[in-house]
Amino acid sequence: MKLLAALLLTLSLPGAKLSQPLRTPTNPTASADARSQVRGKWYFAESGHAVFCYGPVMLVTLPKGGLQRVATFCKGDQAMVPLKD
Repeated sequence: MKLLAALLLTLSLPGAKLSQPLRTPTNPTASADARSQVRGKWYFAESGHAVFCYGPVMLVTLPKGGLQRVATFCKGDQAMVPLKD
């Protein structure tokens, strides 16, 4: 009977609640970085430089009648960058 009374008294105290098992810590900035990361791809420009572009690669007609592959929406406020084939 004393054991039952001690158990009930222990459980009724405010600080005696059973604690949750500890969870493994997570890196909150890793998930935020993954969400804010813009997807794109590196391309080799006709000028010989590497450019990072977000849009699709398209074929555009040149004024002289040929076709040119271009990457669209590139970093550095360039709408189209001619690509080296």
